[in-house]
Amino acid sequence: MDPRFRGLFNSQITPERYEWYVRELSSRLDCTFEFRLAESPLFLPDDFKRSITDAAQAIVTQLSDPARIEQMKRAIPARWNTPGMDALPNFTQVDFAVVRENGTLVPKLIELQGFPSLTCLQVTQRDAWRDTMRTMDGLDREWSCWFSGLDRDSFIDLAKRTITGDHDPAEVILMDIDPPKQKTYPDFAATKRLTGVDAVDPRALTKRGKQLFLGNTRIRRIYNRIVFDELIVKKIEIPFDYREELDVEWAPHPNWYWAWSKYSLPFLDHPSVPRATFVSDLERVPNDFTARYVLKPLFSFAGGGVNVEPTAADLDAIPAADRHAWCVQEKIEYEPALQAADGGGVKIEIRMMFLRPDDEAKPILAQNLVRLSRGKMLGVDFNKQFTWVGSSIALSPES
Repeated sequence: MDPRFRGLFNSQITPERYEWYVRELSSRLDCTFEFRLAESPLFLPDDFKRSITDAAQAIVTQLSDPARIEQMKRAIPARWNTPGMDALPNFTQVDFAVVRENGTLVPKLIELQGFPSLTCLQVTQRDAWRDTMRTMDGLDREWSCWFSGLDRDSFIDLAKRTITGDHDPAEVILMDIDPPKQKTYPDFAATKRLTGVDAVDPRALTKRGKQLFLGNTRIRRIYNRIVFDELIVKKIEIPFDYREELDVEWAPHPNWYWAWSKYSLPFLDHPSVPRATFVSDLERVPNDFTARYVLKPLFSFAGGGVNVEPTAADLDAIPAADRHAWCVQEKIEYEPALQAADGGGVKIEIRMMFLRPDDEAKPILAQNLVRLSRGKMLGVDFNKQFTWVGSSIALSPES
């Protein structure tokens, strides 16, 4: 979006440079990518960077209100209610679409999660783009994807403190189901590279009393990456019950997966937040429902189940017992604000990523992730036939 750099980049990017970037990123992590890597970073203009930073921090401040949190805790199912929930999550993601209002590009909230994202991959992605642009006139400089005065070294220190706490990385695991088969595995590889923490399937653990072990190593902290959807749908049996009192630290605590989620949207009040209402609270079908609203399941992941052209019949089809787990939200029209080298516009989604080590009182806005799209929606299935789409990162020149 930043015109200072967009023209320079578009005039010099070539298939060979893009292919070098993809090879380099894969080589540094010793893995392949199951999701598409976009042909360009996003260059973040100063004014938009200020507005999205202010919006993200204001939203997290509202989410952190104890009275709101008590209401959001109602989203935690009894079956998965884990003891020892902390005051605030260790990881928070706030996702914005880039839209145009009154001629100006502004951020609009589309989703949020009290759950980790690609925390360590983004460091490697930034490094690979920096090194790619070292061969491009006017773009050979240090680039930052960080906020809150952080640079590469201080971000990695923050990430280590958030993931491992004060424990030896050998006693900390990144926990997910069958890690090598997850699309997010490149981030797991980056986590090992930057923090020393290995990815482990929970089925490899054993429970002795209240303690968890991997072989003979006691696990003292879990960097929790399990998406409950997968655990539930696949009916996977693990060697502990989330409702048990375990002698282990969570980062983040599993309850935040439910409490800070799409379920939180109706509790927020900010110009960057589109109106959202629980289906259970709807008194009537909204006017122009199909044209102006989307219908969202509150606990799906990666956009699953979102209906972008809902009808009254779709509302009626939701059983009464499940209506509290769905919301209707004002539709957001993405602006194709990034100009590709072929002259076409590309839609932008920016994830603002917060980290909170145990010894910090508040979440810290730390870095970002970007997804680019030319399809009807941001998901991979809607962009298979396009270029200049997929995973990326927003960069600004280092101060």
